[in-house]
Amino acid sequence: MMSFEWPWQYSFPPFFTLQPNVDTRQKQLTAWCSLVLSYCRLNKLYTMTVPEAQESPLFNNWKLQRILRPLVWVCLSCVGNLEWLDKNKSSFLIMWRRPEEWGKLIYQWVSKNGMTNSVFTLYELSNGEDTENEEFHGLEESMLLRALQSLQQEHKAEIITLDDGRGVKFF
Repeated sequence: MMSFEWPWQYSFPPFFTLQPNVDTRQKQLTAWCSLVLSYCRLNKLYTMTVPEAQESPLFNNWKLQRILRPLVWVCLSCVGNLEWLDKNKSSFLIMWRRPEEWGKLIYQWVSKNGMTNSVFTLYELSNGEDTENEEFHGLEESMLLRALQSLQQEHKAEIITLDDGRGVKFF
């Protein structure tokens, strides 16, 4: 994991306590959501279980002996940045970029490199040498599929089945 610069609020104990004033609480939750998305983006985190989250420095400030309230997960879910992966709400997908945004980034790379009308395996796109310097390098397969599905809806790509798994053809 990369080094993360924590915002000043992270060292401020009231940041971990739900504020009673509605306006202050809204600002607090907005700051928390921004912090969670920034942290996950820097560390390229896409999925977490609740126990993993509770043990991570993102949600648990050991120095202050404070833990983030689950309300932040609810807020992230309401704005479309978090999706529960199971009915028990024990693991979640964190979307610091929405699938459509990932699709746009991928398609820009394909177009910029003159690779339209080319076929790629999902592995080549997310882990290939050609994409090492791209932000979508290392993108988790479930998010990659969602991104490609958004491109497919725009008629810019088609997800296909290959002998060794799934692939995509770009138009």
